[in-house]
Amino acid sequence: WPLLPLRALLSLAFLALLPAGAAGSKLNCHRTCICASNIVSCSKMNLTSIPKALPEYTAVLDLSYNSIARLRAEWTTVKLPKMSNLLLSHNGMSFISSEAFLYVTQLHYLDLSSNSLQQLDELLFEPLTQLEVLLLYNNQISQIDRSAFSGLRSLQKLYLSQNKLARFPLELVKEKTRLPKLGLFDVSYNRIKSLPIQELKLLPAWIKNGLYFHNNPFACDCALYSLLAHWHIRRLSSAVDFKDDYTCTLPGPQKTTVNVFELNGDYMNCSAVKEADEEVYLDQTLTLRCDSRHRDMVKTWVTPNHEIVTSATSNQSVTLLANGSLQIGPARVEHSGLYTCYAVSETLNETLYVSVKVHNATLQAGNDTLNTAYTTLVGCLASVVLVLIYLYLTPCRCPCCPRNGKAKSQNEDSIHSSTLSATPTHDALGSKAGLSRHVAFVEPSKDLQGQNGKVNPNAEDEQERKRARGQRKRSDAESISSVFSDTPIVV
Repeated sequence: WPLLPLRALLSLAFLALLPAGAAGSKLNCHRTCICASNIVSCSKMNLTSIPKALPEYTAVLDLSYNSIARLRAEWTTVKLPKMSNLLLSHNGMSFISSEAFLYVTQLHYLDLSSNSLQQLDELLFEPLTQLEVLLLYNNQISQIDRSAFSGLRSLQKLYLSQNKLARFPLELVKEKTRLPKLGLFDVSYNRIKSLPIQELKLLPAWIKNGLYFHNNPFACDCALYSLLAHWHIRRLSSAVDFKDDYTCTLPGPQKTTVNVFELNGDYMNCSAVKEADEEVYLDQTLTLRCDSRHRDMVKTWVTPNHEIVTSATSNQSVTLLANGSLQIGPARVEHSGLYTCYAVSETLNETLYVSVKVHNATLQAGNDTLNTAYTTLVGCLASVVLVLIYLYLTPCRCPCCPRNGKAKSQNEDSIHSSTLSATPTHDALGSKAGLSRHVAFVEPSKDLQGQNGKVNPNAEDEQERKRARGQRKRSDAESISSVFSDTPIVV
């Protein structure tokens, strides 16, 4: 044998002391792993890398409870088309190559839980189009690229609990961007302080039923209470199973933590939640959703008149749609009542009730009534304003007159009262001649007539001056009597 360098001899001696496969050697089903048909279990073998030369027929590979810190792209150099389960939990793993899953595209179950992962890069799981269950709980994940889960069109269960997420990944569950088959999504025990409440309300019940977000540091508000209380009324598993674990922090310096379902009591006095009725006006179209807690169920409706509605019995006013919803329209008063939906599958069944109220008016009529009421209100306000202007903003009369002075202001009340009285008193008759300004029928005298019987305006002015000089002391009694007399005054 030729002489070997000292370093090579030491390396061979070190490898001899390690268990078979600990340094990435070929698979040894007698010492490194336990092989049972197509199952290869290498759990708790102190491995730092994955054994080479895995058989192509391997369906389950268990590498949990080892020290495999990095999952590189070359962990397998051959395709493993039959591998469906890969278990890598409890390894302290902190890195996963973006090409790590190129040779195991048929995975259905992937367990990466209880490791040290901090982020999920873009398109990380894209090759796993057949993956159904992905376990990522109990890591240190704080960042998730929005495309990290792209391509997981078969994923049904995603566990992200016990991480450091500060944002709720709404894109995974909302319409148009959600994973199409995702029915269980767990983000409990993270650092999420607020939720997109309105978007979560619009989700179908089969998604809400498997959406878990308990034990996050939420701030207490009535919107959060309303959301969870409604889910509890619907008996959704996510709200019923973990009712005691939904907590929030009250506003204030004490930072008191209370149960969300107690916010309708003394803490925040939130309004009690009830099932809302569906309302519609005459001639409108209304769609009732059979929002069941499970997908792909056969749905049958029963009307308030106990008529069974199926795709075969639909008529012009009540129609069963392809997605299981019931369409009513044009709405009539007789459509009011309680509708029942029966959702049935091979192993499950569920019954939902929807109350419908049809208003005995069209929507346009309702708007006209509102407009009339508004117009009436505006008219009343305008009247009040005019009355106030009349009472408080009319110009003064007596103090502004230079000739009358104080004497007129002292007698003003008596003059007005005598004017309104049918029988004038002697005191009233002794007042000034200010009441002689009432309208009277006057016949022109001869002095006022000119040629051809026409009135002479100059004569009229002269006559007026004479009357003013000679009759200034005229009795007010005559003037007042003339006001209430049916006989015109002849001057």
